Amino acid sequence: MSKNFLRLKSCDQIQQSSEAKGAQLHRAIGPVELVMLGIGAIIGAGIFVITGTAAAGDIDAAGHIIRYPAGPAITLSFILTAIGCLCCALCYAELAAMIPISGSAYTYAYVSMGEIFAWLIGWDLLLEYTFDAATISVGWSGYMNELLKNIFHIHLPEYLQTPTFHALLNPSAHSQYPHLLGMPLAVNLPAVFIIALMGSLLIRGVRESTRFNNIIVAMKLVVVLVFVVVGAFYIKPSNWSPFMPYGIKGVLSGAALIFFAYIGFDALSTTAEEVRNPSRDLPLGILGSLAVCTLLYVVVAGILTGMVPYSILNTPEPVATALHHVGLDFLGTYIVSVGAVIALTSALLMMILGQPRIIFAMARDGFLPKILAWVHPRYRTPFWPTIISTLFIMLLAGMCDLSHVASLCNAGTLTAFIMVALGVIILRRQQPGRPRKFRMPWVPFLPIVGIAVCALLILSLPNAALWGFLIWNTIGMVIYLSYGRHHTHYDNPAPIKENNASGQP
Repeated sequence: MSKNFLRLKSCDQIQQSSEAKGAQLHRAIGPVELVMLGIGAIIGAGIFVITGTAAAGDIDAAGHIIRYPAGPAITLSFILTAIGCLCCALCYAELAAMIPISGSAYTYAYVSMGEIFAWLIGWDLLLEYTFDAATISVGWSGYMNELLKNIFHIHLPEYLQTPTFHALLNPSAHSQYPHLLGMPLAVNLPAVFIIALMGSLLIRGVRESTRFNNIIVAMKLVVVLVFVVVGAFYIKPSNWSPFMPYGIKGVLSGAALIFFAYIGFDALSTTAEEVRNPSRDLPLGILGSLAVCTLLYVVVAGILTGMVPYSILNTPEPVATALHHVGLDFLGTYIVSVGAVIALTSALLMMILGQPRIIFAMARDGFLPKILAWVHPRYRTPFWPTIISTLFIMLLAGMCDLSHVASLCNAGTLTAFIMVALGVIILRRQQPGRPRKFRMPWVPFLPIVGIAVCALLILSLPNAALWGFLIWNTIGMVIYLSYGRHHTHYDNPAPIKENNASGQP
């Protein structure tokens, strides 16, 4: 029985599954689109928030250090973190070029470690993309509400900004809301709207989605460059002294905090079957987007800490704080809200793009019902997984308070990074002669460094997140034992029945 749990699926079997009739996605993504998708996924609202909080650290009123400030050396923290992320990115680049199949870490684990590990990491990726997308949409809703009030003077009713269960659990605090059968009615409508919009776009096709992403990312880059250009005129070199006020402790503290600002490049590997030349373009997209984002992070951090003393940046909106401090009140009022809305839109698009492709790959292998492996005959997209994912994320974002799930998402992401790094080491030993269009250097040293960094970050997560992660995987094991392991197949796949134009079987 244990041998069944560890059954491997060869690269050739995986490739044959992707080439079965009715299972082929539309190859429409090139290297430029991949880099833009990567930038869209990595740079979210965090560039306007986390830079300042990491630089300022956390010091209580009595002067006790809760988290060491990085100070102006936050630029070194970003570079150090990028080196750590590079270890994981190189692993993804090698495996994505070697196994250019949708499924990301799920597929790589299936090929290198076996069925049970593939299921678990696939299940964890669903956790990551689901809650990341829902959390991003809630953040988008908050910034959009601010934008509507400040620019258009539109005030949405509070019950259209409040999660349903939040109102139900606190009925006395929401007595002014509309009621049905004695219960207050509420929903986070902007979050539901943006998820529905992104899901509808993704159903129509990957080409349309990447075009939209290109526009959004270009707008995002304009906002960042406006801050950089304007802020550069207000730099006071004296604000950069002392450069490392708390030495290496501050740099490391900042690096630990901003690691998660880089997460997102892994989602690119889920598009492997929609890339025109995946063996060449996926490594370019993964590493290119990481390089561009690192440059932007370092430049923004340098400008920000040069404009004002780093100690005043420990606020929810450090970029706005800096702009107000130098007298740019108009820019400070709008740049954060506008930039955050734009940044979160592209990040949300990538999260909703990634999850259906994980479901699609798992269903094609038999872990999930076969209907989820159907491809729309006109749009060539994973039709049903996209619809189901979108609806579920809409319900989650519209009805639930998601303020405490970010760490839970991070546990899934870091576990995926560890599995991918292990996969590189294992496949170098198991299949040394298999063609690799891209080979990461210094194996196994760099993968081990990546594993160590991710393991340390997992251990630093709150206990509640670790317990939640354990419960999530326990639920996954129940589904696997009761359904998944009985339906996996390893022979040549039969043609997958296509939908008709309406999406019905």
